[in-house]
This record gives sequence, structure tokens and C-alpha cells, in this order.
Amino acid sequence: MTPFDIGLIALAVMGLLVLLGMYVPIALIACSFMGVWAIKGSPLLASKMLGLAANDAISSYFFGVVPLFVLMGFLVSESGMGRDAFDVANAMFRRIKGGLGIGTIAANTIFAAITGISIASAAVFTKIAVPELRRHGYTPRFSVGVVAGSSVLGMLIPPSLLLILYGLLTEQSIGDLFVAGIGPGLLLAVLFGVGTLLMAKFTPHLVGEALGHSGARLSRRALLAKGGPITGLILIVLGGIYAGLFTPVEAGAIGTVGALVIGLAKGTLGPRALWRVLVETGLVTAAVCFLIIAAQMYSRMLSFSGLPGTFGEMVASAELGLYGLILIYILVVILFGMILDSSSIMLILVPLMLPVVVPMGVDLVWFGIVTLIAVEIGLLTPPFGISVYVIKSTLQDTDITLSDIFIGAAPFVLMMLICLAAVVVFPSISTGLLSR
Repeated sequence: MTPFDIGLIALAVMGLLVLLGMYVPIALIACSFMGVWAIKGSPLLASKMLGLAANDAISSYFFGVVPLFVLMGFLVSESGMGRDAFDVANAMFRRIKGGLGIGTIAANTIFAAITGISIASAAVFTKIAVPELRRHGYTPRFSVGVVAGSSVLGMLIPPSLLLILYGLLTEQSIGDLFVAGIGPGLLLAVLFGVGTLLMAKFTPHLVGEALGHSGARLSRRALLAKGGPITGLILIVLGGIYAGLFTPVEAGAIGTVGALVIGLAKGTLGPRALWRVLVETGLVTAAVCFLIIAAQMYSRMLSFSGLPGTFGEMVASAELGLYGLILIYILVVILFGMILDSSSIMLILVPLMLPVVVPMGVDLVWFGIVTLIAVEIGLLTPPFGISVYVIKSTLQDTDITLSDIFIGAAPFVLMMLICLAAVVVFPSISTGLLSR
């Protein structure tokens, strides 16, 4: 049996194990270990390679960006800045028909710029925005749909945990990836806002027939008190990275200290909340470590099997061209999104595709943004749709079903496809701000 055959069998077994419910990193490590053992004929060599993969994956200085940004995101979430962002955005759009929906999108955009975790955005705004939207006449499906749709901004607008993971997998600059995420992230937020405005005007039965004004007007002092800390934190963290003052790791540390100071000043971070934040940060960081170790092992098994090289030769001989290849890749990513979570999709597909796209001269930063948007679409598509399940588990309203959330999110999936098409056709949307 050739190494190529062993690689194919390892991939098939891994897919079967995942479909049977095995945790993806465990399936990756187990199949990669057995694959290397079969290819090299030595369990000792496979064991040593697993150790090297673990060491190489998390010994890098730049891996420090993971726990720091995760900690900052949880501190921001726990300190009540999500509520502040919602109040400020709501005050800006309260007089527009559908303004509370647009305000929810704007608040999620702001929140995304200081958290980077879609699931956190979905959980926070389900509690904050859905009751307000329902109270002001929005339909149940739209109320949960706009939260589900706008929550994906948390993984596109920097800082983003998925962009960090992609950067570690592909050895690309995390700072460049953060900059590249700005244009597509803002474009997607604008598409969501315009789409909501058009739906409120032309299909009011989907949004709400009698939409009331969304709350009392905030004074300038209240707007400054609520919006100032968030704006300052965004300017310090992202402004420092873009201006070249900090590395992403240093920015994560400074942002974490800033979020801690703001939370303590607001009086929302007591001992119990801080302990909860630290435990959750440790759990997420450990999970990401495990994911990256699994990805390293998987990449090495693929390299030994020669599978990516053979796959690349098949693509070249098929003469699909760049756009043909990208289109097929996007379809596969979206299909994977129906059964797997975002990080698992990246772990499986990115190492397989890198040896194919690199010889074609593909910009890996642009490729990462395309991958990320396609992966995020999977957060809203059945049957998996992890953001939808987070919203359902957070909701207090038992009358809203899972199917209601999926249906409510469908228009936002369409807008994401439009954004993805624009980024594919016009790469400068993502790479235009990069000075290289």
C-alpha cells in the first residue's frame, strides 16, 4: 500500500469518526498517528512526531496572542460593555424605521472589535437585544435572526480568534490578517444594515408591521459615559497594532489590562466574575492548544502521504483555474459548516489546501479572509449552526423554535454570500489596507 493510499484511508476514517460524533481534534490526532505509523512502519517515530507537533504548535511567542485576546474578550463581555454598545447604537438609529435592528448590528460591530468571539456576541445580544426588539414590535423570527446574523461579525472584524488560529496554522502575520479583516467586516456590517432597512420598508411582515421608537434619547453625558470606554479600548488595541506601536501579543496584553480597569471602575467585575472569566479563559485556551497540536500532526501526516501534492497535480491537470478552485473550495467549506464547527473546518481543510494554492501564487491573507467568511456562513446554516444553538440555549422565550432562528437568519446568510462574492472578485477589499 502506497503512502498516498494510506493518506486517503486516514482521511476517510477521520471523516467517519467525526460523523459518528468523535471530537475532531482527537480524530485528527488518532488518524494522523496511525497514518504516520503505517507510512513509516514505526510507532516510536509517530510518537516522536506527536511530541514535536505539540512543541512546535504552542512554543512560539506568537501563540501568546490566544490567551490574551480570549481573556480580554471575556472581561469585556462580563463588564457589561455589550449593553453599553447596544445603548449607544440604539440612540444613534432610534428614529429610523427598523432602527433598533440596525442598532443591534452596529452594537455587534462595536462589540466584535473588542471581543473576537462570535459565540460570545450571540449569547450577550440574545439577552440584551431580543427582548427589546420584541417589545418594540419586531417579529420573533427577525429578532433572533438579526442577532444570529450580526453575531458572525465577531469572527471577522479584528481581533478575531479564528484569524489568530488561521495565522498560526499558515504562519501568516496576525497583524496583517487583522488589517485584512477590516474592509470585509465593515462591508458585511453595511450590507446587514442596508438589508435590514430595505426589509423594514418593503417586507414589513418579516421585520414588524408597527415598529415603535426604541427607547428614550440618551444625553451627551450618558453617551460619552457608555461609548467612551469602548471607543478608547478599540483605539488602544487596534490603533496600536495598525500604527505599528504594538505587536498583536502586546496589544492583547494592553487590551486585557484596559478591559480589567474598565470593568473594575464600572463595578461589574467582582471576585466571582473574575474567577469565572479566568476559568473560561483557561478552558478556551486549552481547547485552542489542543486544536493547534492536532492540526500540526495532521499537516505532517499529509506531508508524509504526499496527498496534497497529488491533489495539487490533479487540480492543475483539470485546468480549473483560480476562480474555479476557489468556488469548489467555498462550496466544500459551506457544506462542512452544516456538520462541523468553525475551527474544525479550518483544521481539516486549510492544511489540505495550502500546498495547492501556494504554487498558484494565491495571497494567503486574502485566502484566509475568504475561508473565514465561508466558514462563518456555516454558523447560521442547519443542521449544526452553532450560533443558532447558542441563541436557542440563551433565550428565555420557549415559543421561538430552532427553525424560527434558522429562518430568521436566512436573509443574513444571503448577505454574507454577497459579501463573500465581492471579496473573491475584488481582493482589494481585504488586502487594500495592507502596506506590502
